[in-house]
Amino acid sequence: MPSILLYIFLQCTWGIIQTSVGLLVFLKYMKCPHRFFGGAVHTGWKRDDGVSLGLFIFSPDHRKAGGQIEQPDRLMVHEYGHTIQSLMLGPLYLPVIGIPSAIWANCRKYVKLRETYGVPYSFCFAEGWADRLGRKMTADFINRQQGGKTDEEK
Repeated sequence: MPSILLYIFLQCTWGIIQTSVGLLVFLKYMKCPHRFFGGAVHTGWKRDDGVSLGLFIFSPDHRKAGGQIEQPDRLMVHEYGHTIQSLMLGPLYLPVIGIPSAIWANCRKYVKLRETYGVPYSFCFAEGWADRLGRKMTADFINRQQGGKTDEEK
């Protein structure tokens, strides 16, 4: 619990720029389902892509029949990795990670490169780093949600 409070505090201070932008996006998608994910506020939206802005994660809404939200998928874990980058880089997050990520994801030239030559999305430094951070930082609390023991408890 103390680490989650520290995570939230740092996102709201050191990461205030991207968290403020994330809050505006959150307000736009207020009617979508929300939940906490490792201290971040996850919004499940109807789009197929994901975005991370400080304290806020936006990714596709994956709910089972009956409205129960499924376990985190790869995209949500990846986006959580971006929130860790936000903690590490603070005010440099948007120019160092956000802008290159947006260009890599949306520029026709790079979309075509990925489609034509099978270049993985993680080829972009910011995306590969987010994948690695997301997997590392979420492994314990995802395992705990699934009824397993954390590395510290083993």
